Amino acid sequence: MVEATVAGVRAELAELEDPKARAVNERHGDDHGVNLTKLRGIAKELKKNDDLARQLWATGDTAARLVAILIMRPRSWDAAELDAMLRESRVPKVHGWLVNYIVKKSKHAEALRTTWMADPDPVVASAGWALTSERVAKDPEGLDLPGLLDVIDAEMKEAPERLQWAMNETLASIGIENPELRDRALEIGERLEVLKDYPTPPNCTSPFAPIWITEIVRRRAEGK
Repeated sequence: MVEATVAGVRAELAELEDPKARAVNERHGDDHGVNLTKLRGIAKELKKNDDLARQLWATGDTAARLVAILIMRPRSWDAAELDAMLRESRVPKVHGWLVNYIVKKSKHAEALRTTWMADPDPVVASAGWALTSERVAKDPEGLDLPGLLDVIDAEMKEAPERLQWAMNETLASIGIENPELRDRALEIGERLEVLKDYPTPPNCTSPFAPIWITEIVRRRAEGK
């Protein structure tokens, strides 16, 4: 059993540290060496525990923060806390998990989306775009989709990598979900060529927006 204390969790994580896993993770900007399946096992044993999550987050350690995210209850965190945590989340995996597992499920998601979209920090702004992709797919009412395409057209090509990825996801989402805007989304993707040459494993869909859009639309038409 994992002891439900900061010391207990960190001791367990230290035992799971694998130099080979760290080397692989570091190539993606993630500074930890713990297998994620095993890390999730620790969180499963701990169950939801917001007090412990706050303590683990405060350590600043990436693996500890990943465990913290997995044991958080989204409703327990206010907008100011989530904003501060996001701004501290420079490691890609921590950033992605915080947005996807906590912020997207929080009642503060929309307020944070609009705040982050306008932030001059591209890493923070990328979180706003990630939340926008979610809204495009699930709750698009009120979004200015043509306006978003204007911004993507003007800014995505030269955006820093993480912001560029998030904007590209929004471009694909708009093209997939909105037949009336699909041709324009495809044209933007083809012209900007963002991620056109990204290496994609066999049986995986390319992140290049025109391929991504076309493939998902095809699958839906075929009922897959």
